[in-house]
Amino acid sequence: MGKLKVAVIGCGSIAKHRHLIEYKANPEVVITAVCDIVQERADEMAELYHAKAYTDYEELLQNEDADAVSVCLPNYLHAPVSIAALNAKKHVLCEKPMATSREEAENMLQAAEINNRKLMIAHNQRFVPSHQKARELILSGEIGKIYSFRTTFGHGGPEGWSADGRNSWFFEKDKAFIGAMGDLGVHKADLIRYLLGEEFTNVAAFVETSAKGDTDVDDNAVCILKSESGVIGTLVASWAYNAKEDNSTIIYGENAILRLEEHPTYSLVAQYKNGDVVNYELGEIQTNESGGQTTTHVIDHFVQSILEDKEPLVTGEEGKKSLEIILSAIESSELNKISNVRG
Repeated sequence: MGKLKVAVIGCGSIAKHRHLIEYKANPEVVITAVCDIVQERADEMAELYHAKAYTDYEELLQNEDADAVSVCLPNYLHAPVSIAALNAKKHVLCEKPMATSREEAENMLQAAEINNRKLMIAHNQRFVPSHQKARELILSGEIGKIYSFRTTFGHGGPEGWSADGRNSWFFEKDKAFIGAMGDLGVHKADLIRYLLGEEFTNVAAFVETSAKGDTDVDDNAVCILKSESGVIGTLVASWAYNAKEDNSTIIYGENAILRLEEHPTYSLVAQYKNGDVVNYELGEIQTNESGGQTTTHVIDHFVQSILEDKEPLVTGEEGKKSLEIILSAIESSELNKISNVRG
């Protein structure tokens, strides 16, 4: 077959710095169209990637014969635009969080199934080498029984990276739905599910707006999670880590402690209870800081799953399970009680 024809809807920072760059670098792909409600952004990306510019995604879906679409829009548009693209017989790679409600997420899954198209959610933490190696060590049994964990994702906030800075949709609740929990927390919810290879049953959370002014979305959250087998741990998401980004995870096991993305040189450090220490130098994790934009492997995996007709690693179903943890955390904070995570 010829090259996979791809359209990117939304030309903000995530499209500009990741999706478009990585599609361009893939020899199996041609970018045929881009879309943004800001004409200048659409035109700029169209000129750069020799694609057609649109300001209306419905017009793009109607006129373009693209095989696949990346949805890089504000959170409240993830579900409706993904569903429209799936109904237009396009495979969809949707940014996280996949939706703003359980109902929206379920409707996305149904659209993918009805139209026999792939739906992948862009949870890039599963593709980080240190995370993949840690999962391998855990699932092999080498670490023994897992007792606890702590996983953290914090930085100074999206104003330093978003195309619109402090005026970004990230700070508008009607567009973002949730703040740091949707931007960062859902990444870690997906990661800890992936690392441990099991689901979570309960969550207790404090979700606050304390660091940013003039916004009603959360910017600091601390969650306690309990898994099916009884593993308990903490998940933290914050837009208040102003000095330096923290994207680390620690797994406490029977035989060893795994430290992921905590050491400046070694992306994974395994500390065994017999005193042995194994340092893994596996490459750096993606960051929003200067020089931190390397390949996420998300785009290549999405393209490969289409060309080889295989299930992507992060299906719509997987995205929905990770979203469920975040929705349950929000409910826990609002109702001041422990929430049961729906299956």
